[in-house]
Amino acid sequence: MTEFVSNRDIYLKVVQQLVPKTKKRLWIATADIKDMYVNKEGRRDMVPFLQVLNDMLRGGIELRLIHAKEPGPAFRADFDKCPGLWEGLERVLCPRVHFKCMIVDGKMAYFGSANLTGAGMGAKSEKRRNFENGVITDDPGLLKPLETQFDDIWRGAFCESCDRRDYCGDCPV
Repeated sequence: MTEFVSNRDIYLKVVQQLVPKTKKRLWIATADIKDMYVNKEGRRDMVPFLQVLNDMLRGGIELRLIHAKEPGPAFRADFDKCPGLWEGLERVLCPRVHFKCMIVDGKMAYFGSANLTGAGMGAKSEKRRNFENGVITDDPGLLKPLETQFDDIWRGAFCESCDRRDYCGDCPV
């Protein structure tokens, strides 16, 4: 199954349907990350996406996040309310990352243009969301190279030759 998604469908099919299917691990890469509020299963009100991730960690799911820059104060305020993220979230900051993806259990993935922000993922109102697109797939021919790219950056495979090392406190080399 490979499906094109855009705008509000990214929120509905990625945030609301794909992410909750995670059983073991969720890998997220994004250039920009902001405080995003989402509908959580069983609740009528919106909650920070960080709370969803915190609950996943408490449920034993491994979470890895690669992002390009430090998020702003609103994100930090919600992050500080989720103690499970402090120790459980594995995170790498790489200023050269610009690809965006979510890989669920190595079996399904979203990749496309949307950053992990409310406007990018389609969580905001129609008048305030970005025009984005991407692909949801379980095709091993697409999943494998996506996982390899994520893992190479995670392990620091490009750090030694990177001209941005002075700006990257997480570089393992």
